[in-house]
Amino acid sequence: MVKRTAQDIRRRNRFDTLRCVYAAPAPVSRQDIAAATGLSFATVANLVAELLEVEVLVEAGHEESGGGRPRARLAVNAERGVLLGIDVAETGIQAQLFDLSLTVLRSVELPLPGAKVAPADVVETIVTGVRELLASTGTPSSRVLGAGVSVPGLVEREGGVSVYSPYWSWRDVPLRALLAERLDTPLYLDNPLKASTVAEMWFGAGRDVDDLVVVTLRAGVGAGVAVDGALYRGATNSAGEWGHSCLVLGGRECRCGKEGCVEAYVSTSGVARTVRELSPDSPLLRDPDESAVVEAVARAQSQGDPVAVETITRTAHYLGTALADLFNLLNPQTLVVGGWLADRLGEPLLRHTREVVARQAAPQPPEAVRLQRSTVPDNPVSLGAATFALEGFLNDRETFGPVKAGRRNARGARTRTAP
Repeated sequence: MVKRTAQDIRRRNRFDTLRCVYAAPAPVSRQDIAAATGLSFATVANLVAELLEVEVLVEAGHEESGGGRPRARLAVNAERGVLLGIDVAETGIQAQLFDLSLTVLRSVELPLPGAKVAPADVVETIVTGVRELLASTGTPSSRVLGAGVSVPGLVEREGGVSVYSPYWSWRDVPLRALLAERLDTPLYLDNPLKASTVAEMWFGAGRDVDDLVVVTLRAGVGAGVAVDGALYRGATNSAGEWGHSCLVLGGRECRCGKEGCVEAYVSTSGVARTVRELSPDSPLLRDPDESAVVEAVARAQSQGDPVAVETITRTAHYLGTALADLFNLLNPQTLVVGGWLADRLGEPLLRHTREVVARQAAPQPPEAVRLQRSTVPDNPVSLGAATFALEGFLNDRETFGPVKAGRRNARGARTRTAP
């Protein structure tokens, strides 16, 4: 059994406090945070004092308190520094620069070379993107608090190792060490499943629930899981590889080498395969690129094209059947469907998927099941990667180490430390 230390509990409470500030549409008081998190006012006051001390939070005005001392209102200090969020996808990289409020300051997209992608290619492309972001915004590297990097496949995050990527046949690539040779900033590696889930927990559907599943549909497919308000990683950080669970016995060959995987049916390649099976001569296949086929299906279904409509119906059948297993197994309060493919096929796909889930999942009260599209703006993966960097900064012992100039008390006033 994993034992939680006092430091672990304090870290979790610090995250909850800060997430509350991020989630609020306007600056909040300490009392608001205590009410929203269930933490005691004394605990919140101490955590806020720490966050003020390291300038992650700032006081942003006051409000009347019904006769007592006016209450200070708190907001994230967007100027404290910048964070990098890097989404390494199968065919390209999106790198984004964020301020500390997690607002995008600049974004760049760079392609990767063809199917044979070597670690050196990914490192060079990431370095090029980071340098372009910093140069174009006039940001010195000293202001970068950290960079989060999402790479597809299995990731050993503590060592920063890409353990296995079925797309490029990578095994045990020390990606963080390779990047550290070129980038002078703290680096945090994980995969898109975890990154998308963290983005939803901080900025999307997961802000209001404790038990959450986030399904990502793009060239790769997987599910991130949050239990009791915390990201679930499993014993080796490989939890969520739902895309490589078996959906059809003896079914389509998956790029991982197995047969009948969920990914073989509901990814971009899976949708293109369904079109080919339905109509090998369909004009939807004019462009051999799988992403272009999905785009063509999305356009054609709105015009009533029978092949496109049937493709979405079949994809929803596969997806709904696989999601019903997740509902039965995990019983989440909310299940979010996101990713490039879900964005392109949109509500038609989700509408049919809901119908299949309703038939296939174990009976439960309708209000207990919420299946929705992602509400996170822009790219949840790069946002989640930047959030990993924020969490890393908050976890750094130097960030919350002894403060020579003294700490703030619960009201934010600076106190003197002993010489």
